[in-house]
Amino acid sequence: MTKAGSKKSRLLIFIVAYNAEKTIAWVLRRIPEELIDQFEVEVLIIDDKSKDNTFKVSVDHEKQFKFKLNVLFNAINQGYGGNQKIGYHYAIKYDFDFVVLVHGDGQYPPEKIPSLIQPLVSREADAVFGSRMMVSGNAIKGGMPLYKYIFNRMLTFTQNVLINQKLSEYHTGYRAFSKEVLQAVNFTKCDDDFVFDNQMILQVFWKGFGVGEVTCPTKYFEEASSINFTRSSIYGLGVLWYSVRYRL
Repeated sequence: MTKAGSKKSRLLIFIVAYNAEKTIAWVLRRIPEELIDQFEVEVLIIDDKSKDNTFKVSVDHEKQFKFKLNVLFNAINQGYGGNQKIGYHYAIKYDFDFVVLVHGDGQYPPEKIPSLIQPLVSREADAVFGSRMMVSGNAIKGGMPLYKYIFNRMLTFTQNVLINQKLSEYHTGYRAFSKEVLQAVNFTKCDDDFVFDNQMILQVFWKGFGVGEVTCPTKYFEEASSINFTRSSIYGLGVLWYSVRYRL
């Protein structure tokens, strides 16, 4: 709870959305109302030129939504990383203290937002990741394909060796950052595709920021977005390349 008379910290819940017509309202409804007690909350949805009615469904939800909601639409598809760049620039421009990245497909639980941002509030960490790998077997129980699980574990082990860190997972899309991190890292230079997330992690470590992890269940289902084996392989090679460059 915020003390009477004290100014609340500003929290941006940033939702990246692409073809999330069937899941976006479900994601919004699951954001914990208790966040209002501690923060000045705004929810930003950026629809990355979806081919369905993601934008309309999101806008229609404004009237019944408990938080301030801002819905933007990219006239040109920016890619997963490119879409994040827009959101982080927005966070810096409007001076948010903390930013949580949420996926519009519901693969990561919005209910975990309070746990994700608590280490930022207490200044125990500057960036926090929701890990699917901290509890053994959780990812598989959530429906993660076996090849993705093995791929994830192998990449994470290799990255920890190259980067000299001890994360349980580098490949989660559930993340929270302090404004100091976003102001310090040059995320504009990162890739516009999925490797963006790992380039961000490398910059966070390089700048000397503290990184924390909280356990996070995941759910794979038909409407959840996912990259296929070929794109996963390209992503993995990109991750290794940037990790090697970091080591050198």
